[in-house]
Amino acid sequence: MSADLKHFCRLAIALCLLLGVSQSVLAQVYTYIDADGNRVFTDQPHRNAKKVEIAPTNRVDQPTKAPSRASKAKPAASPIFHYQLLRILAPEPDSTIRDIEGNLNVTVSNDPELQPDHLYRLLLDSNPYGEPTRSPVFPLKNIDRGTHQLSVEIIDQYGRVLERTPNQPFHLVRISLAQKRLAQPCKTDDYGVRPECPIKNKPEEKSSFFPFFR
Repeated sequence: MSADLKHFCRLAIALCLLLGVSQSVLAQVYTYIDADGNRVFTDQPHRNAKKVEIAPTNRVDQPTKAPSRASKAKPAASPIFHYQLLRILAPEPDSTIRDIEGNLNVTVSNDPELQPDHLYRLLLDSNPYGEPTRSPVFPLKNIDRGTHQLSVEIIDQYGRVLERTPNQPFHLVRISLAQKRLAQPCKTDDYGVRPECPIKNKPEEKSSFFPFFR
């Protein structure tokens, strides 16, 4: 084999080595001229050898995927608390309420007592009436005459219905002022006191001066 061919083969082998190793290894390649005048490439330092600077490869490292932030877990809802008893004390079922202005009070009772963060919610004809409250007494104002259905719920801080009473009917009768006057006639002291006895309707008192004169 001629010297030129041997030199070419050595260069080819060296290039293959350079291409087959990682960049960290290529950074430690040395070259020198041996006694026969041939250029030698090696990974071992040698007297009069020069370090070969290897250009970085075009390999693109995949970007490290940033760890996804764990979504904040919603606090688990507490177990549902159950009441042994919940009922409407007043008005009694199927009772008749007579009020000229259509007002009445609804009172509820439960056992055990209302827990912290729990509220009562009144339903009139299956619709919420007013805002949930911790008071067991609900004042109803200006309710239309006729038959209505009452129900009460206990809800927790998550809005879950813990307990609910069955619908309970009551009948509201709104009598007129004339009917009230007819049922209980107005007396002198009633004028200006009872709504159906306005002061303007108070009859004039007969004068007691000289009662012997006719």
